Amino acid sequence: MVIILVGGQWGDEGKGKVIDYLAEKADVVIRSQGGNNAGHTVITEHGEFKFQLMPSGILYPECVCIIGNGVVVDPKVLLREISQLRERGIEPKNLIISERAHMVMSYHPLLDQLEEEARGDDRLGTTWRGIGPAYADKVRRIGFRIGDLQKEAFMRKKLAFVVDQVKNPILTKLYGKDAYDWSNMLDEYMGYAKQLDPYIKDTFPIIQDALDRKANILLEGAQATMLDLDFGTYPYVTSSNPTAGGALTGSGIPPTKVDLTIGVFKAYTSRVGYGPFPSELLDEVGDQIRERGHEFGTVTGRPRRIGWFDSAVARYSARLNGIGCAALMRLDILDEQPLLKICTGYDFRGKKFDHPVANISHYKHSMPIYEEMPGWGSDIGAAREWSDLPQRCRDYVERIGELIGVPIELVGTGPRRDQFVTRGRELFD
Repeated sequence: MVIILVGGQWGDEGKGKVIDYLAEKADVVIRSQGGNNAGHTVITEHGEFKFQLMPSGILYPECVCIIGNGVVVDPKVLLREISQLRERGIEPKNLIISERAHMVMSYHPLLDQLEEEARGDDRLGTTWRGIGPAYADKVRRIGFRIGDLQKEAFMRKKLAFVVDQVKNPILTKLYGKDAYDWSNMLDEYMGYAKQLDPYIKDTFPIIQDALDRKANILLEGAQATMLDLDFGTYPYVTSSNPTAGGALTGSGIPPTKVDLTIGVFKAYTSRVGYGPFPSELLDEVGDQIRERGHEFGTVTGRPRRIGWFDSAVARYSARLNGIGCAALMRLDILDEQPLLKICTGYDFRGKKFDHPVANISHYKHSMPIYEEMPGWGSDIGAAREWSDLPQRCRDYVERIGELIGVPIELVGTGPRRDQFVTRGRELFD
């Protein structure tokens, strides 16, 4: 069985916890896009784990964890994550890196920062991790793939060209920075090569074999639909396609093999960085939710912007991704709110919209249309069955499901691995 897991909002929905939950029955988990600009948090009986590149199924030793061809990998960051796992007694023998995955090179983070600073008031809010420049080089066909680490002569020749002829002129003439020495960079990346070599493989036959034997395969997406390069709030988006279609391209799995797409939504909405956010709360309620939910970026530490649940965004995401069922996470963060609002659509100068429009100026100045529901005013952290939830809480969950047109099968009631309410559906057969 093949399941795709996608974020249905602007990221930080709680995908790491859902992936960890599903990975218990998965044979293969594939991270399909993004880089170390994303973070997934998993809390187990062994403590808290924060992954940036490592597939979230890595805590299950029998689960094969693949970093797919659609990911851009910073070798330094990945090696740090491997080291951190070893320090906690976990040897990632089940990790495989696609030789087709592209690398973040030393110059990418610097170029990311310089370009962002040059934008001034029009900056996008990137993480300065070099993800966008790495994807840009992939498209320009001057990128380096993980498999290139196994070809020192090729690395030497290509680095000399890319650094001297492409990157250094930009750094020195446009930004007035020092030039890079490609030979030092070659030594750096050949050092990475020795450490990563055991993990680098051709993933095509591995994935095809798993498909042939009907293995349970989980495609793990990073970021979320509203950050998609094509269908998100462009240009305030990421540099890849964190939609269901992007998961297939980034892993090498054909669409005819997909059995289910699961959307992960937060019980409210958040986003990091700039861009339109119609249901944003710029008041005490937003501050309360941010503090109670510890809404600060896993990677950047930046405070997240907070808003009411936007069902127009969620419905758009459900239709775009072909979502078959959903997980509603962080519901417990709303335990103390006496009144809840759900955005059902937008009003732009008297014209109503039921989805996020492509015209970013119109979307930015759209006013949310709300409906209100009473809160439940009690702690739901101990709930494990649907009947354990207060009636008003169940009403809220059911209403969200109605508005987005997707049944909600999982409900997150706290940060721990076991804090889930399930509706009875077996997601992996």
